[in-house]
Amino acid sequence: MRTKLLAVFAAIMAFAASSLQAAPPSHVEWTAKTEQTAPGKGVLILTGVIEPGWHIYGTEMPDLGDVTGVPEPTYIVLDSEGVKPVDMLECDTEPTMHLDELMNLNLPWLSGTITLRQAFELDGVDGALVTGAVKYMACTEQSCTAPTKYEFSVPFGNPEAVKPAAQPAAEAQPVAAAPSVAADSRQAQWWEPVEVEQNSSEQSYWAILLFGFLGGLVALMTPCVWPMIPMTVSFFLKKNKSRHRSIIDAIIYSASIIVIFLVLGILLTVIFGPGKLNEIATGAVFNLIFFALLVVFAISFFGAFDITLPSKWSTAIDAKAENTTGLLSIFFMAFTLVLVSFSCTGPIIGTLLVEAFSQQNLMGPLLGMGGFAIGLALPFGLFAFFPSMLKELPRSGSWLNTVKVVLGFVELILSLKFLSVADLAYGWRILDREVFIAIWIVLFVLLGVYLLGKLRFSHDGEMSHTPVSRFFMAVASFSFAVYLIPGLWGAPLKAISAFAPPLYTQDFNLYGGEFQKFHDYDEGMAYAAAHNKPVIVDFSGYACVNCRKMEGAVFDTPTVRGIIERDYVMIVLMVDDKKALPEPMYVEEDGVTKKLTTVGERWSYLQYHKFGISSQPYYILLNNDGKPLSAPRVYDENVSDFVAWLEDGIQKYKEQ
Repeated sequence: MRTKLLAVFAAIMAFAASSLQAAPPSHVEWTAKTEQTAPGKGVLILTGVIEPGWHIYGTEMPDLGDVTGVPEPTYIVLDSEGVKPVDMLECDTEPTMHLDELMNLNLPWLSGTITLRQAFELDGVDGALVTGAVKYMACTEQSCTAPTKYEFSVPFGNPEAVKPAAQPAAEAQPVAAAPSVAADSRQAQWWEPVEVEQNSSEQSYWAILLFGFLGGLVALMTPCVWPMIPMTVSFFLKKNKSRHRSIIDAIIYSASIIVIFLVLGILLTVIFGPGKLNEIATGAVFNLIFFALLVVFAISFFGAFDITLPSKWSTAIDAKAENTTGLLSIFFMAFTLVLVSFSCTGPIIGTLLVEAFSQQNLMGPLLGMGGFAIGLALPFGLFAFFPSMLKELPRSGSWLNTVKVVLGFVELILSLKFLSVADLAYGWRILDREVFIAIWIVLFVLLGVYLLGKLRFSHDGEMSHTPVSRFFMAVASFSFAVYLIPGLWGAPLKAISAFAPPLYTQDFNLYGGEFQKFHDYDEGMAYAAAHNKPVIVDFSGYACVNCRKMEGAVFDTPTVRGIIERDYVMIVLMVDDKKALPEPMYVEEDGVTKKLTTVGERWSYLQYHKFGISSQPYYILLNNDGKPLSAPRVYDENVSDFVAWLEDGIQKYKEQ
């Protein structure tokens, strides 16, 4: 039932340009006739034969006040001159009530063959063509069509007084109805493109670069790379009698590492365009592959097996290094390091690229790989400048394996994020928020147990004592697990808001729910116009990490929440929502006709078409004509600036 209601929400919204939509199938065969009940009075009789397995809604729906998203009842509109409806629409068939689990509400269904009766009277005429339409929505347990109408035109009274019909009743066909919220004539303006300031993505660029750099530093502390630092730098220092020359060779060696990884980033950037990056970031297949990869990487770090490239590759490259001289020799040495260390760096690079793809940014792979290369290569150049520092490096030992195992836990913890993205985008609900948090609690507890030496893997030796460093790391891991426990009952847990599923997936919540939000643009705009309030539109995504951060750090604060609940209508549009549209939409973009098949594609098109931007999070304030009240905002956790932005929007709305 939940799936059907979600389909209803999507179905009741249609694009303002109705010519871009194909007419949905009706699933109901209608016939219309009139009967005279008294001089100048009659009844319109509409008989509908509903397709087996389908139903329409009753002529009356529960009164929910301001609650939105409930399907419209079946009703009749008369538009004949001189014909006035009398009394309420009657239905000869008693609807059956079905409990909707999501809204905890009984909804009336009509199925089989039904008869609708609408009494009417003539106003100063002897006869008339009774014209109009019956409007309804046809649904199954799993899906619904768009709102549909059947137009009728039937004669009544004195035949000589009846004017010819513009369209005979026999030719009346069901056509796609305009959205139920489109009573306001301004609806077309809501989709019109507007001029807005475009915000720079510099902050996200720096974040990807920093993430890659930290990944490179972490890769240094693995058994495959750490021992290579003193060996490689010592080789250059001993190879050249001139220290100046050895320093130059070490710098070239470091630069070669950077170039190799940058070339890999460039290749990935060329292979995967923006559309493919979005597919990778939000598609179920790709996210499930990412989830499986991170789990495999974790198992590898735990010592079950090593991920290595074919040995003949490294042997061949090593031979090239020995048989060449000068810069080419140094480059091949760097390439050998990349290949030999792959068993440790591969999982880290894989995690890095997964995160870069999830940014849905064409620069992601390039910047991520560049940052990783800088972090990995920096020590080789640094120790070449200051060779005495080599003596201070800790020797290789069991601590390197500890680093690998800890990274294995990190891989497992991060893997759930990608499983969650697929789960949210397709509405599977197999990894709701409390399930996600419960698994994290278990993993952090196990990590703490491992750090104390009570859990050992294949490459771990026995510990005679617990090092102080491992003790404090264990304390941190246990403490974080305790911090997560209230989240099982709905606590916000702002520290993990970027990773955990949204609060609305929480089945049991003692901390109160979210404030009212619309998830359809047209519906929210119509509500705002009816209640004379400005609108805040939030273009978001299930795979958007910064969107979750903004929700936890900004929107969940009492001040921001209070302003939005009191003064705004909030519309949240998920651009990666994979639910299918009731009917495909065809839009013209850059001279090419494109087919939109999912709810997310519809909102992604709206964002690019109206505002000329396609990144998330993206927040903009609109008046009731769909015009911006101020410059938009992107990711920025400064609550005071966000509050000032909201208050400025309220003031400008009042001044209009």
